[in-house]
Amino acid sequence: MNIWLLGGYQEPAAAATSTFGIMASEREEFSLSGPLHLTVVDWKNAHHRRSVAASLVQGVKRQGSQALAPPWWEFFDFQLIRQLVDDVDSSIFGAIYEFKPPESHYHNSVDESPRYVIAFRGTITKPGSVSRDLELDVCIIRNGLHETSRFETAIQAVRNVVATVGKSNVWLAGHSLGAAMALLAGKTMAKTGIFLQAFLFNSPFISAPIERIKNKRVKHGLRIASSVITAGLALATKKSYQNSRSVDPFATLSAWVPHLFVNPGDHFCSEYIGYFEHRKKMDDIGIGAIGRLATQNSLGGLLMSATGRESEPLHLIPSANLIVNLTPCQDFREAHGIHQWWRPDLHIKSKLYNYK
Repeated sequence: MNIWLLGGYQEPAAAATSTFGIMASEREEFSLSGPLHLTVVDWKNAHHRRSVAASLVQGVKRQGSQALAPPWWEFFDFQLIRQLVDDVDSSIFGAIYEFKPPESHYHNSVDESPRYVIAFRGTITKPGSVSRDLELDVCIIRNGLHETSRFETAIQAVRNVVATVGKSNVWLAGHSLGAAMALLAGKTMAKTGIFLQAFLFNSPFISAPIERIKNKRVKHGLRIASSVITAGLALATKKSYQNSRSVDPFATLSAWVPHLFVNPGDHFCSEYIGYFEHRKKMDDIGIGAIGRLATQNSLGGLLMSATGRESEPLHLIPSANLIVNLTPCQDFREAHGIHQWWRPDLHIKSKLYNYK
């Protein structure tokens, strides 16, 4: 078992009380809402890896406050190497962390720990950055995030770190808008044969909210109809026709398996549940070919392509380790929040989906 004894930042014992149900402003303080229960990190433990990755994402969001930000990474023996700054509004949207444990704490191999983590925050509502973040949210809907200067800054940082330390030593992590950024960076690298570990929290899925329908038969019927229509439109377009005669574009990406964290109560990301489950059901009823073609395309993307605008839907991915939080949430804010992902009492369902 790979165990890591934490050094660095220490919190008073009195701070390790219940972290849920506290005031929103207090939720940003590590001493009140952080995963203080992780005094020992086992890098082979999925809960531990998830909690650390989520904490580093939270650290990006807190970097406007020099007093409150460091505990989110120093508690786990990471150092802030570089802040990623948007050239449009000068906001900090990401960070590069290096794992720097004290030598005196080595007890076993920590080979499964990262050397660097590149993390991206979600949308924030501060006056100086909210307009830029909302603009990027619209870019996600229009499948245009790859054309933004923020993503160019992000992917260049990822390429530089990978070139320096190698792909096996780098993790990507992000929440909401930041998860979309990490997802796009991961897909971009995967197309070149570089598969990075990725922790995607509440990543947006742009689709009609079919997952919110309670009747399973109605929901399944709508998904089949949608798949047939999407596959038909894809075959009718010249681009998709050419792709159908060449290499399956999803096959290239299928070896990349990001960790995808979803809450059913968050309509921004909950469609990922039906997206992967439906593909398996299509295989089970003998129309897997239609399901595979539909899963590579979206109606919105096809309509954009029909109008002459090349579009690759960001949210469509071939493989994933889908982790669903089944713990009851009080409201959408909690279902979409990053804090849920380090709860010690988290009730999750995890399933690996490999594209065939």
